[in-house]
Amino acid sequence: MHDPLLITARDNPLLQRIRKLAGDPGAYRKQGQVWLEGDHLVGAALQRGAVLDELVLAESAWAERPDWRGWAPKARRVLRVPDLLFKTLSGLESPARLGALLATPEAPVIDAGAASIVLDRLQDAGNVGSILRSAAAFGARQVLAIKGTAALWSPKVLRAGMGAHFGLQLIEGLSADDLGALQVPLLATSSHGGLLLGQAQLPQPCAWVLGHEGQGVDPALMARCAHTVRIPQPGGEESLNVAAAAAVCLFASRPGQ
Repeated sequence: MHDPLLITARDNPLLQRIRKLAGDPGAYRKQGQVWLEGDHLVGAALQRGAVLDELVLAESAWAERPDWRGWAPKARRVLRVPDLLFKTLSGLESPARLGALLATPEAPVIDAGAASIVLDRLQDAGNVGSILRSAAAFGARQVLAIKGTAALWSPKVLRAGMGAHFGLQLIEGLSADDLGALQVPLLATSSHGGLLLGQAQLPQPCAWVLGHEGQGVDPALMARCAHTVRIPQPGGEESLNVAAAAAVCLFASRPGQ
């Protein structure tokens, strides 16, 4: 295997593009590429059949990690950079020494009958990524993000999602009216009333609607919901973090229940 192209110039245009993608949550929308940092994300993309535009390794990783070098044939181009220069590409305190550029996946058409999650203007990237991870774990196939939700392919959401992105259909920038394409019942959580989770029969498949961390579900979107669902909390807390609530609800409605 030939050594990949070595880049040593800090102002190399490709490296400048990576820094933009690593630092700006919405840059992928303009650049048409997503920056995947770390072997877990890169490996998850490859496992789902992705073809990488560029695979980028720190020089030490190229020398020390034959398993990472083995991914070179799955990239259109392979680059290596000095370790200190790779640190300038990273959004992590401890850079992973490997990353990849991937063309931003095209958004699919809404699948009318899919078990889904609807994200209504969720702001916290960690919450959004955690919800995507739970969705993939518990059998939801589709995530629909209302305009104002944290960018689904931003670096922080990708890291929190831990590879879940590549097992889901992701569509963002939607309006409440766009959800008219869904043919499954919409369910929203409520701390006040409605069906009691664990005691009521939930429709399957369904679409869970998760609202803004502070404001909850928009009234216009709530009006589209077939039911509200209350999560029992015998410990007496008023409400759960939205990512925790999502995990509980997705587990309760997982296929086969």
